[in-house]
Amino acid sequence: MFSAHQVILDESAKQSYETDWRGRYSGSALAVVLPNSLEEVSTLVKLCHQYQLSIVPQSGNTSLCGASVPISTIPSIIVNLSRLNRIREIDLENNTITVESGVILENLALLAQQHQRFFPLSMASEGSAQVGGIISTNAGGSAVIRYGNMRSLVMGLEVVLASGDVWTALNGLRKDNSGYDLKQLFIGAEGTLGLITAATLKLMPLPHTREVYWLTADSLSSAVSTLSFLKNHVGENISAFEIMSSECLHLVGKHFPTLPIPAYQENQWAILVELEFFHHTTAHENIFMHCIDNNLISNVVVALNQQQIMQCWAVREHIPLAEKTEGFSIKHDISLPISAISEFVDRAIAQVRALIPGVITVCFGHLGDGNLHFNFTNPSTMKKETFLSLSSAINDLVYDLVYEYRGSLSAEHGIGQLKIKDLIKYKSPLEMKLMRTIKTALDPLNLMNPGKLLSQQ
Repeated sequence: MFSAHQVILDESAKQSYETDWRGRYSGSALAVVLPNSLEEVSTLVKLCHQYQLSIVPQSGNTSLCGASVPISTIPSIIVNLSRLNRIREIDLENNTITVESGVILENLALLAQQHQRFFPLSMASEGSAQVGGIISTNAGGSAVIRYGNMRSLVMGLEVVLASGDVWTALNGLRKDNSGYDLKQLFIGAEGTLGLITAATLKLMPLPHTREVYWLTADSLSSAVSTLSFLKNHVGENISAFEIMSSECLHLVGKHFPTLPIPAYQENQWAILVELEFFHHTTAHENIFMHCIDNNLISNVVVALNQQQIMQCWAVREHIPLAEKTEGFSIKHDISLPISAISEFVDRAIAQVRALIPGVITVCFGHLGDGNLHFNFTNPSTMKKETFLSLSSAINDLVYDLVYEYRGSLSAEHGIGQLKIKDLIKYKSPLEMKLMRTIKTALDPLNLMNPGKLLSQQ
């Protein structure tokens, strides 16, 4: 049924599939299977259903919450979909592309560009992240402020259900009011309801003009005010509005000294702004000069060419790598109303520093859509084990404040294994009941990625 090169049984060969990107989660699977087609996926799932073997769906294995690796206590098979990497159709008149789940995001973007189209979702892991996993976590990235997260870009899905049956709705329709929009159930479900094998996605016209600016602000509240100012003047043309604390820039400079970083001062915030226009336009430096005149920002650097644009983005995208190189950190992928972010950050940092004097705060993210990566690295005076033992206390401080401001404990990374207990704490009993009802209806034997998103019962 499956050839020898499609089934991995050797313990050492399985290891890279069984361990997550951060190295935080690792489990043992009975086997790793790499199907080549939809038919093979369906056949494999039917066999697992027959013998009641659990399935761990996996694409690029770039999950940050342990969603794509097995749990050793649950006998399971990893179904890695990276070989389902075909482009099934490009419809330029409909501005859609239908791809299989193993297509790498970077390759998808390049293909769209070759056809004078644009796929707008972009993130630091785009060289390895695959479409199926991106949909399953409803990933966001830097351009959500303009184009929305992955859910906004999905028009249709093909899914292998827990029974092995195949549900197909790759229609590319912008209007279809003929019942429940079933695809929404599988987007962000982290593989707990079915295996996404293909998707029809939106394409955009290729932007004519791209402008990138690097700003510095003396406070986070000034950065928020700058965002409001730009919305009033250039509106929907803002395609990215990223913030980085000075601690982030210090870490990048420390671990990647060859990367050019624009000048900044301690306790300042860097802002990376990208504007996109679908028509020819003159540069907008004057808008940022108005920001300086109104004391919203203290400096602006204009990226004058593609190389400088790439250098600006490289600094932002190297922050997670610098964090990883620095050592263990306690991470939070949170979303908040933009109006509450400045006050939240001030209060949260003060509370965590009261608990752990000298803790290093690494705060960066997508201010334009209210998504912060709000992380803490242990101080040099504290042992890693001691710092790790305070994870729950730090999480409680952060998440209690997040929900006080009506935010969310997961903006784009999902729940996985990492946040199951937190989800139960902060979601209402009714919400949890409704999610379990959906899970039971579609996967009554609990074979699809058990122990992720929803706790085992």
